[in-house]
Amino acid sequence: MRRLVYIFLFLMFGSFAFGQQLPVYSQYLYNKFLVNPAVAGSDGYTSLNLTAREQWIGYYGAPRTFSFSAQTRMLKRSYILKNPSARRQIYRPATDGKVGLGGYVFSDKNGLITRTGFQFSYAYHMWLRRETQLSLGLAFTGYHYKIDEKQIDFEDPNEPWMNNELRRGIFVPDASFGVYVLNAKYSAGFSADQLFEASLKLGDYAYKNFRLDRHYYLFGAYNFELNTLVNLEPSFLVMMSEQFKPQADIGLTYIYKQSFWTGLSYRTSKALIANVGVKYQNMFFGYAFDFTLQEIQRITYGTHEITLALKFGDNARRYRWLDRY
Repeated sequence: MRRLVYIFLFLMFGSFAFGQQLPVYSQYLYNKFLVNPAVAGSDGYTSLNLTAREQWIGYYGAPRTFSFSAQTRMLKRSYILKNPSARRQIYRPATDGKVGLGGYVFSDKNGLITRTGFQFSYAYHMWLRRETQLSLGLAFTGYHYKIDEKQIDFEDPNEPWMNNELRRGIFVPDASFGVYVLNAKYSAGFSADQLFEASLKLGDYAYKNFRLDRHYYLFGAYNFELNTLVNLEPSFLVMMSEQFKPQADIGLTYIYKQSFWTGLSYRTSKALIANVGVKYQNMFFGYAFDFTLQEIQRITYGTHEITLALKFGDNARRYRWLDRY
């Protein structure tokens, strides 16, 4: 009976493509880099970010995600002589300040499936107008994909459900692409993840076309400055895979003195998300609690997500661009 239960869970997690193949973050506004490689270095800071997410605590096999990310921008450095002439000498910056670099490592466990890997991102930033920035990003991802055989006990050691490759784990390469627009008042981005749609063969022909589908993210936010101390920021995030209906987060965040924030969001998969955060010098702490409105809430203690971040760099670098980079 126990074996049948695990087979059912494996089918459920394998076929329910979106959100189960890739983790869902509730505090994406504070680290958009996790869902869009074009964000790398976009604000001029050097940022370190640690995120831990425990979904449906108390439910066996529920998703559990940890990630550590870092990103920076190659700022303008010393000037060099580009066109020497007795009449005219032109100096140009040694670096144009348009390149952003970033990367992260992650561990995502969901039922019987574990993904552990890394991502490296390159972003190029350019100006659309005086204070509006357009960024393009490309990322390479690699991860180790494994099924936990210790949780299943089959009588037949050659059972096709658990072939040897998946018992040991396999390395899956992939790529992501993103576009990001940033202004002092608003931001918006679109990204596509798992571009290669790496295929995995699970057992017989019925599962040979099991795919890690492409996932798409579209997000946006607008900053309303009510006065010198208070800002309101409505936001949205739309997530979709190639075989699952769209899922959206729609939220509103209250920001006080750019040092304290709290917000509430509604996720169309029937969940309410409350978040709170505080900034102290260059340190940031954020916490989010997801309360699902589905039946599973009766047997769980909700979903908890914690974010810790460090940002290095002069505040003058952020927004109010004026070609500061």
